[in-house]
Amino acid sequence: MKRVILFLFPVLVLVGCRTAEPTEPGRTKSIVILYENDVHCAIDGYTKLAGLRDAIAAADTAWVAVVSSGDFLQGGVAGALSDGQYIIDIMRHVGYTAITIGNHEFDYGGTRMKSLLAQIPAPVVCANFFEVGASKPYYAPYTLCRYGQRTVAYVGVLTPQTMIGESYSFYDSNGNQIYDLRADEVPQSVQQAVDAARGEGADYVVLLSHMGEKHLSLGISSHELIAATNGIDVVLDAHSHSVIVRDEVLNSDQKTVPVTQTGTQFAHIGKLVILPDGHISLTLLPIDDIPYTNAVVSAATDSVYQLLNQVTLTELATCAFDLTANDANGQRLVRKSETNLGDIITDAFREVLQTEIGLCNGGGIRVNIPAGTITYGDVVNTLPFNNPMVKLQASGATILRMLESCTASLPEENGQFPQLSGVRCTVHRLSHTVTDVQVYDAAGDTWLPIDPMRTYSVATTDYCAQEGMAGTLKDCPYVTITDKFDSGTFASFLQTTLGGIVPDRYAQPQGRITINED
Repeated sequence: MKRVILFLFPVLVLVGCRTAEPTEPGRTKSIVILYENDVHCAIDGYTKLAGLRDAIAAADTAWVAVVSSGDFLQGGVAGALSDGQYIIDIMRHVGYTAITIGNHEFDYGGTRMKSLLAQIPAPVVCANFFEVGASKPYYAPYTLCRYGQRTVAYVGVLTPQTMIGESYSFYDSNGNQIYDLRADEVPQSVQQAVDAARGEGADYVVLLSHMGEKHLSLGISSHELIAATNGIDVVLDAHSHSVIVRDEVLNSDQKTVPVTQTGTQFAHIGKLVILPDGHISLTLLPIDDIPYTNAVVSAATDSVYQLLNQVTLTELATCAFDLTANDANGQRLVRKSETNLGDIITDAFREVLQTEIGLCNGGGIRVNIPAGTITYGDVVNTLPFNNPMVKLQASGATILRMLESCTASLPEENGQFPQLSGVRCTVHRLSHTVTDVQVYDAAGDTWLPIDPMRTYSVATTDYCAQEGMAGTLKDCPYVTITDKFDSGTFASFLQTTLGGIVPDRYAQPQGRITINED
């Protein structure tokens, strides 16, 4: 089928790619591409990634490259305490061949993201990130690297869902849109980049995809993108934190395209091998099994730890039990059920801000806090997004709408699943309804049925108020925009309100959300 090209992208051609080598006539080697995704500030893995690259290069049996499919600037204390700078201070020593952006690269704003990424000596590629009104994407849609006699194109793409979850970065202070991910044109944007790269001589096209495995309200999944395009040889996926060695998906030409993901936080390093005969193999290497390190990256990581330790080792409280966001297998409970960590965090919001209700989205609570001493670093790792706290007014009807909207995806996990304080309810999974909603009356020390017509005070994050909770709170008037962040509010609650000892009532979830299978 003849394809019409609407416009051509400018192409960044790397004549001497950082990890490519000059052509050697008569010698054919494999191409090894090491890949990571959704690192989320797990900085210990970078030295092993670089060390593995060095070991493969030293063996001189393959050309070797290192790529990232995004979400590295945020998700842990190293990002939160430096607005991403500490992550860049490490990544710029790794020696990346190409990088694409993830949704959490926008957490500190588009201007900050662009400034940080400019410090990495590697091309950033993204076919669908535009400044509003621009005819060409802000970053090159792809880059070419030559390995011996063969050329590989790295194409980047980002989920348009970012425009919902990180919408604050896509608009200026006057509400004018400044960036666009062109949700309706993602397959076309990627196809144009692939066709242009092929036209420039690419023998293989590797898609660095921050799209994920789930269909979202805005945009498409990686599998849906493959089905709508052709010419891609392999997809290095991200965003959904899936562990996928190799999925096979049919493209628009009914040809099989492999898809892979490494999970998150350096659970694995991916290894893509393009053999001399063109066969593609994919392997996930558990990070604990990799014996190699890189001295320069290790030194950079150690320097970051020295800076972090000045803040993070401050002790806040002791706890005799685990406070959990995830189960023992790493499954994210906090996005589909009440957890004891969600209980204590939302209690902190409600009590410190002195409201009737405390609310946090499950996706904002990232990691468990193990039993023992709780440090400030533990708190920031758990709430790493530096979200300002707000006090707002919401009608009972709005709270009911929020509860139903944010639990409707059960049993699937949802980053907007509510963790609650001062509210309890029953969620009916099959009918997607919420009943028996009650609000705690502190004056009478009793629970009362929610009044749809009454106004309640709610303590939550600015993110939940503006972009999160399925947009149900965005029209609620603010009472106060505080100078507190979510992590600082939780830290204050542990240290001051609880007096440094987490009481036994938090040992288990307190029954605020009952889920019925009906």
